[in-house]
Amino acid sequence: MNVTIDPRAGFCWGVVRTVEIAEEMLRDNPPGTVFVLGNIIHNPQEIDRLSALGLRTIGHADIPTLPPGSKVLVRAHGEPPQTYRMARQHGIEIIDATCPVVTRLQERVRKFYDLGYQIVIFGKANHAEVVGVRGVCNDECIVVSGVEEALERVDLRRKTVLFSQTTMDRQTFLRIRDALKERITELVVEEMQTIATEFHAKDTICGQVAGREDDLRRFARQNDVIVFVAGKQSSNGKVLYEVVHSENPRTYFIESTDELDPQWFDGAETIGITGATSTPQWYMERVRHEILRRFSPTIAVQ
Repeated sequence: MNVTIDPRAGFCWGVVRTVEIAEEMLRDNPPGTVFVLGNIIHNPQEIDRLSALGLRTIGHADIPTLPPGSKVLVRAHGEPPQTYRMARQHGIEIIDATCPVVTRLQERVRKFYDLGYQIVIFGKANHAEVVGVRGVCNDECIVVSGVEEALERVDLRRKTVLFSQTTMDRQTFLRIRDALKERITELVVEEMQTIATEFHAKDTICGQVAGREDDLRRFARQNDVIVFVAGKQSSNGKVLYEVVHSENPRTYFIESTDELDPQWFDGAETIGITGATSTPQWYMERVRHEILRRFSPTIAVQ
């Protein structure tokens, strides 16, 4: 059997940037003075690695208790404006590692909010990225997870703009967009008049996330078995896993090598390993070597 790692897998550039900023802070500052607000990424192995270097994870309630002059890293997901205000009030230095794609989303939401638009966000209401986006429009927005919810909750008599959390799947976003457009047409017919409204759909899904789907599908078809490695809390991981599983039903989601099951590999000649944009390359290498070590001395590692 052959075991290969997806050459397109590994950290996206936004995560690479955040981790590099964290490592630089840890090198340049005394131990115990560098903090990150929430888990830096949704990957427990990378969190453990950075914790061993001295990065301390805190919550919002911890900010007032930090010594003045402490440095707090804002992770790639971003934060709402009130987090920055709280830090300033307590003399805490914020190191902003928000992914530029997320920053751009926040800026666009704020622009349309200031123009009086009804803001609709396709995403997960309590995901850290969406919490930050909600903050820039004073939480005056509608967060939806699918077509039915959008049709039930969005008032299309108001001028409206649809955005997306950057790690959601594009096909569902497009279905929501099309359903809302169709509903506007229905309203015109039902009320026998032109609905005086505007509707805009802004595809704010990260290009690196969406662009991986075709490559993942090909990789899934090329292998008998796929081991998908990601943190269980990774929104991006859940989306990409479904993409892979739709192409190859012998796809298995793991967070840790402890979850590997020898029965998965029965009769398999090719085993592929891939993961989320928050899955480090070094951990996929570990998964590959664990499969080799534990399950078959005849597996060829490429």
